[in-house]
Amino acid sequence: MELYPAVDVQGGRVVRLRQGAADDATAYADDPVAVAQGFARDGARWVHFVDLDRAFGRGDNRALARGFLAAVGVPVQVGGGLRTPEAIEEMLDWGATRVVIGTKAATDPELVEQLLARHGPERLAVGIDAKNGQVAVRGWTEVFDLTALQLAERVHAQGARTVIYTDVARDGMLTGPDIGGARALAVLGLNVIASGGVASLDDLRAVRAAGLAGAIIGRALYEGRFTLPEALACVAA
Repeated sequence: MELYPAVDVQGGRVVRLRQGAADDATAYADDPVAVAQGFARDGARWVHFVDLDRAFGRGDNRALARGFLAAVGVPVQVGGGLRTPEAIEEMLDWGATRVVIGTKAATDPELVEQLLARHGPERLAVGIDAKNGQVAVRGWTEVFDLTALQLAERVHAQGARTVIYTDVARDGMLTGPDIGGARALAVLGLNVIASGGVASLDDLRAVRAAGLAGAIIGRALYEGRFTLPEALACVAA
């Protein structure tokens, strides 16, 4: 099981949202690169970077992302509003180890096939964001006529191997991840990374016990509910 400490950026600062609400952000740091380098010093093997401005169509943090990818020193998984082949290729060219296909996975199946054929499943993950079991798109502001399980089945058939599953209602709320929802996707044969709601080391133990591939951790780290070394030791035990 892998841990992905999250560095979500809005207006150049590290923030965390609650339930995906762009206007309900808590800022934690002014220097995303320094935050990620701190995670690397604490033993992180990956960092999860999200450009929230790009995700919500409010500009982007491209220059910051490029510097971030060059400076962090550990593999970076990048997401947030990457909706074109050019945007995804740019991040890979700049050094992203894996790029997350979000909204377009639901709305443009042909693009998913094109990207997988070009870059391979190791360089791409599919983000599946769910609200009451349905796929949530466009910065989680709309619900698509497709269930999370249906989308997972489709991308798996297309050759995807890694899925990041987020229950929008739990994101940033410290109520625990949706283990059941994530597990339902994992039984298809996908590597599922649980995102949203991790609040304690017990939550991480539950993710591990469910046989999931990993967990993204954010607010709990920033608010000191546990340290990254404690989390890494927990999932390694």
